[in-house]
Amino acid sequence: MRQLFRERLTLGMIVGLPLIQIILFGYAINTDVRHMAAGLVDHADTSMSRQLTGSLEASQVLDFVSRSGDVAEMLGEMRRGDLRVVLYIPADFERRLSDGDRPLAQLMVDAGDPTIISAVERLVQFLPSPRAEAGQPDMPLALRFYFNPERRSAVQIVPALVGLILNFTMIVFTAVAVVRERERGNLEFLITTPVRNYELMLGKIAPYILIGLIQVSIVYFAGTWLFRVPTMGSLLDLYIASLVFVAATLGIGLSISTFAKSQFQAIQGAIFFMLPMLLLSGFMFPFDGMPKVAQWVGLLFPITHFVEVVRGIILRGATLADLAPQMYAISGLFLVSIAIPVLRFTKRLD
Repeated sequence: MRQLFRERLTLGMIVGLPLIQIILFGYAINTDVRHMAAGLVDHADTSMSRQLTGSLEASQVLDFVSRSGDVAEMLGEMRRGDLRVVLYIPADFERRLSDGDRPLAQLMVDAGDPTIISAVERLVQFLPSPRAEAGQPDMPLALRFYFNPERRSAVQIVPALVGLILNFTMIVFTAVAVVRERERGNLEFLITTPVRNYELMLGKIAPYILIGLIQVSIVYFAGTWLFRVPTMGSLLDLYIASLVFVAATLGIGLSISTFAKSQFQAIQGAIFFMLPMLLLSGFMFPFDGMPKVAQWVGLLFPITHFVEVVRGIILRGATLADLAPQMYAISGLFLVSIAIPVLRFTKRLD
């Protein structure tokens, strides 16, 4: 017990991990998706079509943040990840109200994320319809799924696994990098060299960047071959995005390493950070369903942005230009994560 109290990081893990888990699962994790960004194409523009739109917004599941008369423009925004759903109301909407054989309108859904599909299906199931209120047979809004029309789970999960596996291995690799040098006595040699802090840190992460790209290749080609995951975008874009993401995660691992006193503490610290990264990234639980505070915390992790990038490139055929906001965020987080170990590392043995 005395040793436990002397190791403050270990004590913090014992107390902090269960606290974080209960806070995340109880407060941040919410499977009820709310306020998904939606687009609207209303060619009818009547009071009844506006009533339908109002009913969808009143459900709080959809927020119509973009409106246009061009369906292709709305689909372009969905490919960039700006929209999750597009509602298309045809010009003959009024006639469809008296025709029970045709749907009133169409919801175009980004099927690359399973949480979006389930949320939209629940919304359509419980949506009050003007036709049902008139006593006529009701037909829900027609659903059309894009980017994964077969709704295969492997297609939804495998692309995001690239980020998850990289996040885990890269942080663990570098979390023990500096502290291992200290334990083996190699730090004494580094202190006597004229190498500067930033040169040392960049030298530490350089070989792991190559390892990270090899892992990207293994996960990507295994996923596409074993699970028949189609690639709609550019492989070059995928590798460029992965390179920046790997560098950012390596920076986080180095930051942990400069705080740890032993390799055991470094591993504990890596686990301490990986848990909220996994839960708040949008990989397991819907990001749109989280409270705003939890979303702000999630945006501080590179994997949150990379999951959106890798799904955009592989499933939606988006380019790096389309995903520029996410790439800027990952690049900024890399600069912050590498600045921390550079500023904290000192060429002293104490």
